Amino acid sequence: MPLTHLRAAGTSLLLDLLEDRLPVVRHWGADLGDLSGEALTDVTTASRTALDGNAQWMANDLPILPLTSLGWSARPAVAVVREDGSGTSPHLSRVTHEVTAEEGPAGSVQVVRSSGTDEADAITLATEIRLEPGGLVRVRASVTDERPSSDAATPFGGHGNLLVTELTPYLPVPDAADELLDMAGHHVYERQLVRSAFTAGTHLRESWEGRPGHDAATWLAAGRTGFGFRTGTVHAVHPAWSGNTRYAALNPMQGRRLLGAGEALLPGEVVLGPGESYETPWIAFSWGEGLDAVSHRSHDYLRSLPAHPSTPRPVILNTWEAVYFNHDLDKLKALADAAARVGIERFVLDDGWFGSRRDDTSGLGDWQVSKEMWPDGLEPIASYVRGLGMEFGLWFEPEMLNLDSELARHHPEWVLSDGGTGTPEHRQQRVLDLNAPGALDYLLEEMSGLVERVGIDYIKWDHNSPAVGVSHMVEPDPRRRGRRGASAVHEQTLALYELMDALRERHPGLEIESCAGGGGRIDMGVLEHTQRVWTSDSIDAHDRQDIQRGTVLLIPPEVMGTHVGTARAHTTLRDLDVSFRAGTAIWGHMGVEWDLTSADDATLDLLASIIALHKEHRDLLHSGRTVHADTAVDDALRIEGVVAADGSEALYELAAIGQTVAWPAAPQPLPGLDPSRSYRIELATPAYPELNRPAGWMAGGVTLPGAYVSTVGIGLPGLHPDHLVLVRATAV
Repeated sequence: MPLTHLRAAGTSLLLDLLEDRLPVVRHWGADLGDLSGEALTDVTTASRTALDGNAQWMANDLPILPLTSLGWSARPAVAVVREDGSGTSPHLSRVTHEVTAEEGPAGSVQVVRSSGTDEADAITLATEIRLEPGGLVRVRASVTDERPSSDAATPFGGHGNLLVTELTPYLPVPDAADELLDMAGHHVYERQLVRSAFTAGTHLRESWEGRPGHDAATWLAAGRTGFGFRTGTVHAVHPAWSGNTRYAALNPMQGRRLLGAGEALLPGEVVLGPGESYETPWIAFSWGEGLDAVSHRSHDYLRSLPAHPSTPRPVILNTWEAVYFNHDLDKLKALADAAARVGIERFVLDDGWFGSRRDDTSGLGDWQVSKEMWPDGLEPIASYVRGLGMEFGLWFEPEMLNLDSELARHHPEWVLSDGGTGTPEHRQQRVLDLNAPGALDYLLEEMSGLVERVGIDYIKWDHNSPAVGVSHMVEPDPRRRGRRGASAVHEQTLALYELMDALRERHPGLEIESCAGGGGRIDMGVLEHTQRVWTSDSIDAHDRQDIQRGTVLLIPPEVMGTHVGTARAHTTLRDLDVSFRAGTAIWGHMGVEWDLTSADDATLDLLASIIALHKEHRDLLHSGRTVHADTAVDDALRIEGVVAADGSEALYELAAIGQTVAWPAAPQPLPGLDPSRSYRIELATPAYPELNRPAGWMAGGVTLPGAYVSTVGIGLPGLHPDHLVLVRATAV
């Protein structure tokens, strides 16, 4: 089959579909224009290694699953072995390729499916490559045990089931890419951008806590040193998976630099019997001129998913930092009154409403309304909230339980364990085996019953404890894959998706937020099943500037939970102005997590005005292109915004999170505007009193060419640290 050229939204993907290997990627990146006939033949010739002997098929002609049988000597992309130790190096023959087009939610998707079998070891490897309409490339791979029966030997003579420990697809990146960017962090300080040199060898990032984790890499990106949000060619990879994950950047001593990702599999976690297959999660590959362009491709894809919310995102009040476990109906009614006053549209009751749950030591897993705390059930607060014109939401943590709970006492076999002294506890809780017979059914019936009886519109779905050292203590439900004693994270993740989907199938209007002790489970996989993610347990607006900047590089603002906290942040004890706190929360799915009954009238009025501003611009914020300026001053100044897809309007944030080295600073650009149009530039919020008399463009606005604003820029207000202003740009 000749070279295949896939094109979409400025992306070219050139695939060499050979008879003896899975697809070889000749190019992934900028659109190469119309290539056909002789041009395609010459591209193939030009791409192949111009060396004699075995090197011709070793270096640049490796497929997206590089195999040792093809001379690959860097980190294995495929690691499989039979129980007797055979079958470790697949040699594929009879590789077939199918090129098709399929209709997806956002338009035509170009698809290449390939499959090859190692007849001697009875192993099939397959890949599927999809070029989405927005230019995002998605790849997955699979391995199948082709033995006809459990007692059959392979033609080579090997015996036993097939153990899979790695299956990682890779795509090449330009050789000029000499710098890597990924993310790190911890609980209450997630997704901090980290740069490192793309040096020789392997750059590896993994999560082994049963979820991507608060330190998740999120994107692993490669480009020429100094690439930014708006400049430099960038290529990036992300595994769309909510369990253990692996990212790798390879700079081997032969051939091309590569980016890859996949599921990180624990020993014995995937064991294939005759006819059984393991399929990787989807791996997303994005590229563009600057990090903003990388994020636009993932935003476009996520916005096309059936699970993506299609209605305006209601402003939320979550009760956690307002009352914690102290549930009192009168207090909560007063809080609901204050919420309605400032424009809240959804009221969410957090932890503490069920079983013996008065703190975090007991009751988790007993999803029955506490008669002690709620003698008349949750209906009184739900009805009161709806009477104020708000939706009602409720907190659950379905995958966890306290050992001091009725559930653990009745079903100790449902507690995942290492089989010895037990797994480590976090917040006095353990992990519930969703694949144990009856466990998932119990959760579905209890949660679904409450949704139906109380009229729940929204579930905050938490996951506070890492799942480490977890194995099944009972034979899993035969309706699901899994084996006694096997590590449980892979099957646990699939069961999580199944439970979420089952709830939404029963209650199509129900929305689910993915929370994992804050931002520990934010990935493209969970967003196929949920409508929101909780970005971080830190609502400190100063730290949220960094946290949200990293998060929105992967996901669009409308699914990113952004809340206004109390004046003194509960996690950092930092005191911040309400304008800065609320101005920071505008840039996502806005909410409030604050005891509003303690605020004075002036503060409530100011909060209400900023919530009203958010609603005024909500359609723009939740449909436009996110942009970030590469400011020339230093990282103390942030210029970020959202530009309408048609370029007709934009909203920007000019925020100081520290002291800049030089002041006054030179004019700074507002990125992303249409250079062929003119824009009215004006403040969207009143200037701080500390700014004294608004001067220049802030006094009454200016009309400027888009090319000028996005290139030269505008003068900056004299912002103090942890202050911001919002700027509106409207095409005229």
